[in-house]
Amino acid sequence: MSTVTRPKLEDVARLAGVSLGSASRALSVPEQVKPDTLQKVQRAVEQLGYVRNGAAQALASRRTRTVAAVYPTLDNPIFAVSIQSLQQTLWKLGYQLLVASHEYKPEREADVLKAILERGVDGVVLVGTDHTDEVFELLRQYRLPYVTTWSTDERRAGYCVGFSYYEAAYEMARLVVQHGHTRIALCTGASKGNERVRARIAGTRAALKAADLELRPEWVTEKPFTFEGGREAVRTVMVGKVLPTALICGSDIQAVGAIAECRDLHMRVPEDLSVTGSDDIELAELVQPRLTTVRVPTSEIGTRAAKRMVSLIEGADVLAEEDLTTCLVVRDSLRRISGD
Repeated sequence: MSTVTRPKLEDVARLAGVSLGSASRALSVPEQVKPDTLQKVQRAVEQLGYVRNGAAQALASRRTRTVAAVYPTLDNPIFAVSIQSLQQTLWKLGYQLLVASHEYKPEREADVLKAILERGVDGVVLVGTDHTDEVFELLRQYRLPYVTTWSTDERRAGYCVGFSYYEAAYEMARLVVQHGHTRIALCTGASKGNERVRARIAGTRAALKAADLELRPEWVTEKPFTFEGGREAVRTVMVGKVLPTALICGSDIQAVGAIAECRDLHMRVPEDLSVTGSDDIELAELVQPRLTTVRVPTSEIGTRAAKRMVSLIEGADVLAEEDLTTCLVVRDSLRRISGD
């Protein structure tokens, strides 16, 4: 029985006709190698099918050139878009991305992070600013740079790339009020361990208060960021003698679920109930009626987080990051009414 020997760096150097040190530099720091040498080494790598030993490289350089990102869930279009831009930017900068999720269970985030740290990474990207002390302590113990993303509300020490959910929610609620609505319900995710939800509630409440309106407790419902969560929200708030005329959802996914539930209950959107979302995913334009929502800088968050992360890893100067901006996208699911 024949055995296949994996090509080594010495084989690459021999085939390329360069020294072992030159071959190593061509693969590790190609910008420091002459173009002719780099071309020879790359050609030899292709011919031999050589793959670098990542563990040995990490041991020698004390870097894995890998960045970890921990997301609340991977089952959400906005996070998928952000992960793509994060990965593409890291790739261009010479880094790989390792992705994990705690499935909106913040108490599990520390365990997820421990598993990642055991593999060895150079930095960590987190979603949101609300994390347990154990998470921050792990990052301190391992002396790992980290970047928090998406929300800038309730920010702690460290570097943050995102926008204010409070401001975005305030603007959406104000828009709904400007359209004549005074009976307004709110569907959010779970507020525990999620500053983004808390900021959304606070921003909505502040906008209503500025209009001398109240966010009724019975019209605030915490549901999962899923289609079914939106359906449940409609069933929860559309009871009693006095009903809301508008439902503000914390995500487009919830809002689409709410529209579907209204259809099944023979309620018209927006005639019987206006529905708004947040994120402006592709589905928001395709659903009927087209969804009024908040457009968030999904891709830009991933790109900026990657650049900030690499700067921190490589010890470059890092300037303070300004909040990114959101904008309202007004479509057919929000109607204007003359009075309540």
